[in-house]
Amino acid sequence: MSTHASTHAEEDVAASISAEPAVADLRTAPAAPDADRAVASRTRTFDNPRLRKAFADQGAFLYLEDFLAPEVTAQLVHSARALLDEVNRNYLPGHKQGGSVSRHTIDRLAPFIAELYRSQELIGWLEQLSGDKLQVSPADDPHAYALYYYTRPGDHIGWHYDTSYYDGRRYTLLLGVIDESSCRLDYELHTRNPDVPDEPGSVQIPPGGLVFFDGDKLRHRITPAGPNEMRVSLTFEYVTDPNMRPWRRLISNMKDAIAYFGFRQVFRQMTQAKTRGKDRA
Repeated sequence: MSTHASTHAEEDVAASISAEPAVADLRTAPAAPDADRAVASRTRTFDNPRLRKAFADQGAFLYLEDFLAPEVTAQLVHSARALLDEVNRNYLPGHKQGGSVSRHTIDRLAPFIAELYRSQELIGWLEQLSGDKLQVSPADDPHAYALYYYTRPGDHIGWHYDTSYYDGRRYTLLLGVIDESSCRLDYELHTRNPDVPDEPGSVQIPPGGLVFFDGDKLRHRITPAGPNEMRVSLTFEYVTDPNMRPWRRLISNMKDAIAYFGFRQVFRQMTQAKTRGKDRA
């Protein structure tokens, strides 16, 4: 089952996307909206008790085809196109192919995304859905917020869980940014619950759409892109406990370096993030 929230904003979003050049310039980005205000303008119109029930009934999963305010979607589309030259391509035979931009690059070049990630209105709404107290991921986690690019034929990611290496749970918020593709998010609900039959589903996430789920519970994949297609999604990761044991940290860092962001992004930026944290202390 998929739950939808709809407005008449699709035309505005489509117009902003079609007006974007193939590669945008961050210096000419539209004025960034206030993240908290933009999120509140949407979430306060939803039937949140119904969405909370749908999230629980689906085993910690929710899909909304129309979530973001149009001005937020337009800002994300511009940033995604402007960061094309920053994409780190990766290939794991039999499992994934595509490109990624980590939170460290986003912090330098697209700070509105970081502002949206930390929006108290957004976090508070997600807490209503999940029933958990959520925290942002640590400053050295490149997955805290990241853009994922499917721009070449065959770009995809195979079946997997968003496994949490943290001591608590990790929730994934997936936002549609650009979808000029045939890619789909295929998923299976209840795979960790032996008392409920597995339930398959598939969605094509439009710009401004949302998927929110417990990373350890949802088995999912992105189907391969075709020729001359482009799909960009933005993910936010929130945790219930930001602590991670050292051996899990090593595994997580190696996975991120090999499969997503490259060794330079993960290990060099991780060191810089820790240094900045000590300086602020």
